[in-house]
Amino acid sequence: MTTPPRPSAADRARSFDAAASQYAANRPSYPPALFDTVEELAGRAFAGARVVDVGAGTGIATALLHARGADVVAVEPGAGMAAEFHRALPGVPVVRGNGNALPLADAGADFVTYAQAWHWTDPARSVPEALRVLRPGGALALWWNTDAHDIGWIAEAAERSGRFFGVDIAAERRKSDRPMEHADPTGRLRFTRRSVRWSRRVPVDTHLANIGSHSFFLVTPEERRTAFLDEERAHLLKVFPDGIVEETYDVLLLVALNT
Repeated sequence: MTTPPRPSAADRARSFDAAASQYAANRPSYPPALFDTVEELAGRAFAGARVVDVGAGTGIATALLHARGADVVAVEPGAGMAAEFHRALPGVPVVRGNGNALPLADAGADFVTYAQAWHWTDPARSVPEALRVLRPGGALALWWNTDAHDIGWIAEAAERSGRFFGVDIAAERRKSDRPMEHADPTGRLRFTRRSVRWSRRVPVDTHLANIGSHSFFLVTPEERRTAFLDEERAHLLKVFPDGIVEETYDVLLLVALNT
């Protein structure tokens, strides 16, 4: 099978707006231990803190920050994602913008957070913007749910996805082992890295809808996408015959202080 041309990053970023409800309903959340670790590394609690959550999407991380007592302002570029955010969190302000040009005043935030979103920015611009918005001593926290590839079925599923998209999975894993150099090519930040493992048990339909909410799938022609997910369902039901999938994640966390 010939692999089609890879879509542009801009096309992938825009793809979320049409799938915002699917994203909100099926994407994984984040464990309490993640936020405990951010507080530990930042040296202060979220409770009472001014937090800017950038690339907030449908508000999955924002809701958890708000529940911990943070005063959160969300920043989201996409109209569809922002509309879904409003439905989920009507009492939390969300402004349209992105991390490369934050529509916020200087030195007003105790935390700037990016949940599953920093890779959509240009760090040459987003690093100075984060530092501008943070107060002295404030913390920039970046995190991603990443698949736990030491678990057999997850590694096999990743290989299947890699073949589907023509991606060198081994090369991508090596890249993920060097997150700090990619997170800040300017060299202005000193990140501390942590990893938090967690899992969730979901119906196979939720698992497949989660896969289908990722940008590479959203920009794939529907017929091809559907065929892949149908094949994936068959693989999964061999591993999880009861139809309940145990997804395991390693949350990759990077935290840097504005010193």
